[in-house]
Amino acid sequence: MRVLIVTAGSLGDVAPYTGLGARLLTAGHRVALAAPPRYAGLVTGCGLEFRPVPGDLPALRTAASGQRRLSSLPGAPGLVEFVRLGGRFVGNLGAGIATAAEAGTDLLLLSSTTAPLGYSVAQHHGIPSLGVFLQPTYPTRAFPPILLGVRSLGSWGNQAAGWLGQRLVRRVYADASRRLRARLGLPPADIADLERHAETTGWPITHGFSPAVLPRPPDWRTGLDVVGYWWPLTAADWRPPAALLDFLATGPPPVYVGFGSLADTGGELHALVTRALSRAGVRGVVQGIDAGPEPGSDAVRGIHAGPPDDGDPTGVVRPGSGTGSDQVLTVGDVPHEWLFPRMAALVHHAGCGTAAAGLRAGIPAVPVPILADQPFWAARLAALGVSPEVIPFRRLSEDRLCTAIRAAVTEPAFRHRARFLADRLAGEDGAGAVVAAVDRLAR
Repeated sequence: MRVLIVTAGSLGDVAPYTGLGARLLTAGHRVALAAPPRYAGLVTGCGLEFRPVPGDLPALRTAASGQRRLSSLPGAPGLVEFVRLGGRFVGNLGAGIATAAEAGTDLLLLSSTTAPLGYSVAQHHGIPSLGVFLQPTYPTRAFPPILLGVRSLGSWGNQAAGWLGQRLVRRVYADASRRLRARLGLPPADIADLERHAETTGWPITHGFSPAVLPRPPDWRTGLDVVGYWWPLTAADWRPPAALLDFLATGPPPVYVGFGSLADTGGELHALVTRALSRAGVRGVVQGIDAGPEPGSDAVRGIHAGPPDDGDPTGVVRPGSGTGSDQVLTVGDVPHEWLFPRMAALVHHAGCGTAAAGLRAGIPAVPVPILADQPFWAARLAALGVSPEVIPFRRLSEDRLCTAIRAAVTEPAFRHRARFLADRLAGEDGAGAVVAAVDRLAR
């Protein structure tokens, strides 16, 4: 069966589908993964066919913010930004999905970011489709919607907020859906009509997160399943850089710090992180945060970007210089599956994929959410007992980060709980559940 997985967004919205695609490939299906062009190498490096679609969220976010430090959180400011950027994000996405499907497709697997448009593409081609979501988007009484906050409003309040969240999503996708259906020659139908059709026909959606992390709500309709995580695939030829191996071997396990692809990662943030690590008395592996001089400073504090180390000609690892340089190492893209088990604690933005990788490794976390679904997953990490506290990105300070890192590293309860959850996750097979669903559709 020719299976096309379609996703859009940032790295965390793409990487989990490489592992899912690889499992489908092993099961005998022909698999292509459609995603923004910057992830072509990631996809083909995992042995999957790549097809480009628009929807590059980091590039859009950078253009919109001018590399400002982000301050969006759930609530009114975050919603305004969501609606403002959302229309641009999906503007040409429908046409891209339609073009990707024309290359030969028997089944569409659609992420939460592509389903509102991909559903019409599947209708046009007369082929089945399946939702493969990384986030819970269907309204429920069990918890508030992921984009509207992290505090429960009570059972009825949560459900009402969930319906409101769906209305906002419809607003974002409405024009793009209308244009797409006209292009495909389909009869006019607004997003609400398509959602009602999907619900009445029991359109299946598998959710790629663990029920141990977020149980399936009891009030969800039949066909909405929580099956477990889909783990990203690491390219077979990947090897850890020598400089990183040397750093890990010359001292106690360090603390990982990384804020994903949606944060302003300039020198001010780098200096704050470096000082917090030093005050906490721990070594650090810092990913994706560029060093730079502090305003008004004659010297660079923390780590200079510098040229690549001799042991890493590709520039994946950059050794530090300046204050505390022997205790902190900056790195580029290193697979979390390999890196996280070697850490003492993790400071991250709580994106769904990064949060999952930390739980899989059994390592305590200090979540620093920025926007979108990150505050939701950050709150889950705290509720699960693997994190001392959630630090919203706009409230990040040296003192607060230092205190949280020290607690995550020194208090045994966080590590014990993280290891317990890691054991639970090890017994799940989320990708296998999707393979079984695809096989049922194939029959």
